[in-house]
Amino acid sequence: PTAYRAILKAGRADLLKGVKNAVSAGEHLPQETWHHVYDETGLKLINGIGATELLHVFISAAGDDIVPGATGRAVPGYRATILDAEGNEASPGELGRLAVIGPTGCRYLSDERQLSYVVNGWNVTGDTFYRDADGYFYYQARADDMIVSSGYNIGAPEVEAAVNEHPDVVECGVVGRPDPERGTVVCAFVVLRDGVEGDEAKRKEIQDFVKSQIAPYKYPRDVRFVDALPRNPSGKLQHYRLREQAAETNGTQV
Repeated sequence: PTAYRAILKAGRADLLKGVKNAVSAGEHLPQETWHHVYDETGLKLINGIGATELLHVFISAAGDDIVPGATGRAVPGYRATILDAEGNEASPGELGRLAVIGPTGCRYLSDERQLSYVVNGWNVTGDTFYRDADGYFYYQARADDMIVSSGYNIGAPEVEAAVNEHPDVVECGVVGRPDPERGTVVCAFVVLRDGVEGDEAKRKEIQDFVKSQIAPYKYPRDVRFVDALPRNPSGKLQHYRLREQAAETNGTQV
């Protein structure tokens, strides 16, 4: 998704004119990004999720089965569900841990991770999802990226998608920062377009913009402007490093 957004924000949708099928992987694909790519190129991005332990993509959708914003449905050969905190299957629309059963699965030899990753035969990923009545799964956040602020559950990817819609934002990363009053507050690390100054006025502008896009209580109270975001060699955003930075220093909070 980051690469597609960068191509479109640079006005280079023509780079994709020879592409017939395109896949999105490595991070959450926001509904807004899916629509932007489709409107500019006609491509229907194929979303999906897999895991190293399962050796395969186990939820996806393509063609007319795509629902923008949804990761997809369980692919043939796999079963998927949502488990609540007690390990019971959750009802449609209820948040919980994504769990999968398929022809491949996780088996840790003499490793305590086996006890937490496999529950009643289900391979439990570290992702928070919900499933709708039609069997489509909707990603909310990595379990450790869910932010609980003043009792509200806030998914970092939803806030990131809203911030990234701002025309002056190149990309952003959102994490929770410890706060003595609210428990945790939403903290956004933002990379701006060249030539755009990251001052207090721009910080307030981004906060107000996010409030207009999603539920106002989800806006980032702490906005920090940075030159780049930390990524691993495969390009995946390293949220744990942002959490470390957020915890070490206090930004400007509004």
